[in-house]
Amino acid sequence: MEWLEGLGLIGLFIGTFIAATIFPFSSDVLYMAILTATGNPLGCLITGTLGNWLGSVLTYWIGWIGKWEWIEKWFKVKPETLQRQKRNIDKYGVWLALAAWVPFIGDVIAIALGFYKTRPGWTMVLLLIGKFLRFLIWNLAYGLL
Repeated sequence: MEWLEGLGLIGLFIGTFIAATIFPFSSDVLYMAILTATGNPLGCLITGTLGNWLGSVLTYWIGWIGKWEWIEKWFKVKPETLQRQKRNIDKYGVWLALAAWVPFIGDVIAIALGFYKTRPGWTMVLLLIGKFLRFLIWNLAYGLL
């Protein structure tokens, strides 16, 4: 992750993008390191948000192309389990996208929203809002905005 810090805002974009995909690492440490190093809270907010959002958008579309048969076969998930998960997604719908910023489980949320075919437009908007609020809170916590 240190090599990403050396790239500044480009490293922040790459790191936050990767962190929002299926690669398990948190972008918070990277965000704070680059925010501290650059002293550019607005640039970090925009760059971190866009990178993390686009990573979640990719993860969502990966879920979208998934098929029930694949999950049942490759991951040995029972159809009843998938039906129960679908009911939960249907219950909370696209609003779950606001929680996709949470490290590690956010990736699962994004892929599930795609897999269970939530409305793409609203899902994208709520993913963006959640990602923005995540980094805005970091800026505010450190008095940098």
